[in-house]
Amino acid sequence: MLNTVDILETIHMIQDECLDIRTITMGISLLDCIDPDIDSACRKVYDKITSRAEHLVRTGEQIEKEYGIPIVHKRISVTPAAMLAAACPQGDPVKLAHALQRAADTCGVNFLGGYSALVHKGFSAGDLALIRSIPQALAETGNVCASVNIGSTRSGINMDAAALMGQIVCEAAQATADRQCIGPAKLVVFCNAVEDNPFMAGAFHGVGEPDCEIHVGVSGPGVVRAAIEKYPDAPLDELADVIKKTAFKITRMGQLVGARASRMLGVPFGIVDLSLAPTPAVGDSVAHILEGMGLEQCGTHGTTAALALLNDAVKKGGVMASSNVGGLSGAFIPVSEDAGMIAAAQAGTLCLEKLEAMTAVCSVGLDMIVVPGDITPETVSAILADEAAIGMVNNKTTAVRLIPAIGKKEGDMLEFGGLLGSGPVMPIGRKSAAKFISRGGRIPAPMHSIKN
Repeated sequence: MLNTVDILETIHMIQDECLDIRTITMGISLLDCIDPDIDSACRKVYDKITSRAEHLVRTGEQIEKEYGIPIVHKRISVTPAAMLAAACPQGDPVKLAHALQRAADTCGVNFLGGYSALVHKGFSAGDLALIRSIPQALAETGNVCASVNIGSTRSGINMDAAALMGQIVCEAAQATADRQCIGPAKLVVFCNAVEDNPFMAGAFHGVGEPDCEIHVGVSGPGVVRAAIEKYPDAPLDELADVIKKTAFKITRMGQLVGARASRMLGVPFGIVDLSLAPTPAVGDSVAHILEGMGLEQCGTHGTTAALALLNDAVKKGGVMASSNVGGLSGAFIPVSEDAGMIAAAQAGTLCLEKLEAMTAVCSVGLDMIVVPGDITPETVSAILADEAAIGMVNNKTTAVRLIPAIGKKEGDMLEFGGLLGSGPVMPIGRKSAAKFISRGGRIPAPMHSIKN
């Protein structure tokens, strides 16, 4: 039973603390669009997406008005496109990217994810062609996002894929150098990718998912920060309890919106992803939550411990609020999308090595990090391998979005705008890992992967 206090509290969260539904994402299976003729496949893809998601944006807007809750983005995720490319080996995969873009334009969504390949144990038909087409596909589309899964706890790390993706990331930056190197900002390299993630750029619709479903991504860093600031001297276990209770309230809102969207669209309700996803807006920063716990600045000693507490408390609060919790769920630390992270990076408090340590306890990984434009593909591959190793050994999802800033050096800025924000060019290690990367092969799965 809602009471006046609950209603007023929610209004305050929305108006003053940046509480929002970050995304409603419709997942759509394209398995029935597979065709040996690439042009026919593209027509089927366009028709399937536009028929299924025809009312997605309008539904989101109606829910916004009905409940007074901002829904920032409406998005679509689809079956990994490499599976469609496998059926037409003579076709150009970029045609699929253009079909996805046309569908995104027709539906009016902000992003469409799923120009993806899953190669954690090796390359199958269609994978290499699609991966090699990613720089061109991202350069020639505006709303299409790509992802590649190169490792998992059960299979180990495909180091041939890591080596290839280092080249692809650099090529994607070169192909969009005239647009602030936006290409790799739409490309995620995963270890342990999940099938029901509603957040871009890594969203794709897994083969184990139903034909169509609706996911909700909730975000409320500002709400969590405001809650902990009311307890400036509380012990950390009490602070964790405050965060849990706050995450519960945030997730209940996502559950409400997801259930309503499911009914209106006539598709199953997938999951609520309760990740704390920051934006460049003032007051909407995960870094500022950590600083609210008592750190002088994010990145200083103690940051990893504070982030571990935050991530765990968010998950515990969220799972009590919904039986549909999934996706990534926890705390994101994208540098360019978080005002506090940007400030810490500019001050030199937050470095790449500290971010890597933080990824062992947060939801994802090295996200939206701008690096010097002269970085070598082998160094990119080594960073991808490091992050995949953290995910593999810790049995968690990790991901990397690195943006080589072509023509820029340490301390310069890239300006993306919107939710992608702006990022300072961060320093990287200059000693080579080229020999290690060139060995190729596969890093075997850890011992604890054997669970049967």
